[in-house]
Amino acid sequence: MANRRNLKKQINLICEELFVDFVAASLYGNAPNRFETETILHSIAKLQKNYISRISHQEPGMPAKVYFKDLKEKFSKEVCEIVDLINFL
Repeated sequence: MANRRNLKKQINLICEELFVDFVAASLYGNAPNRFETETILHSIAKLQKNYISRISHQEPGMPAKVYFKDLKEKFSKEVCEIVDLINFL
């Protein structure tokens, strides 16, 4: 259980950092329109909620090691996409 708890903490920390980076980029960069701002904020919140809930409910029939490796890879991919959106602002 400690590994799941640590994974949840790491996901929360990464999402918090994404939020802070987004706020800094929106305040000090060019003024993005409201739709882009809401879309990025919504995607960060959705990312955090989705992956935290997926940690607690593992897919049946899939080995834990494979499931969590896949989960980490997909999370990293989505984080990179959000970082690219923030950098595009």
